[in-house]
Amino acid sequence: MIDITVNRPYIHKMPTGEAGKLKTTFSQSLSNKAYFLVRERILRGELRPGDVLSARGLAKEFEMSLVPVSQALRQLESDKLVESRPRAGTRVHIPLPEEVKGHCIVREALEAQSARLCCAQATMRERLDLLRMAEHLDTLYDRFAREDGSDLQYVVHTHHFELHMRIAEYARCPELKEAIEKNQVLIYNWFFDIAARRRKLPTGFHVGLLQAVTGSDPVAAGDAMRAHVQYGVTEILQHILPQEATDWRLRRSSSQPERKRVPVRSRKPGRTRVSAQKHRRATHRRSLGTRT
Repeated sequence: MIDITVNRPYIHKMPTGEAGKLKTTFSQSLSNKAYFLVRERILRGELRPGDVLSARGLAKEFEMSLVPVSQALRQLESDKLVESRPRAGTRVHIPLPEEVKGHCIVREALEAQSARLCCAQATMRERLDLLRMAEHLDTLYDRFAREDGSDLQYVVHTHHFELHMRIAEYARCPELKEAIEKNQVLIYNWFFDIAARRRKLPTGFHVGLLQAVTGSDPVAAGDAMRAHVQYGVTEILQHILPQEATDWRLRRSSSQPERKRVPVRSRKPGRTRVSAQKHRRATHRRSLGTRT
């Protein structure tokens, strides 16, 4: 029996950055709740890149006012999980190839250092804990390759997120761990995997990584993490959708009738709006003179 329970010490932690400047009471606010509800749907794959988001529709569904939902969407836009345009709307962000490459470079730099420090600092108990988590994660990935479902997908990526954050924790460098959280490199990796619909990894993929991280050579641990981060980037780039200029607005469902277009009365050539108004006033005055 495979344990797919999810412990969330990091998943529901408010990302730093702009949100870190807010008051601590924000963690219990409606906007925080709306933020995590929408983000979870994105990370579950229920909202795909390019899907349009209606703030009013979400407010009605979440049974809250428009203000906290709008705040949540602005935070998600700051996190680059959604994007918006004036007079067009908001949609789930469509990652560009250069974004994927850039975030991969940042993640590689941060996590390679995390692996090196973990290799040098972790206790034996912590090393065994990491190996256990890696083995469990590989088992979940093997199951995910055979089965479908957003729940299993969410569990797999949650365990992956927690394994890498545990490596950062055991590196015993709070500033490095904070940088990984602040830059959200693991959340972006999760999001990119969802966008590319990647489901399968080589057998023992994470156990092999953790054997190097829990070994005795910090340099080898850093190199193993670099290779781990770089794996599959080419595949993701091939599946990333190109940025579309259209499809920003919600499409009308087939059950809704089309609105009738009112024909616009054409003006005579050369007649401006001002001259048309003068013409109407003159006509009105002539009609009054006729009546008298």
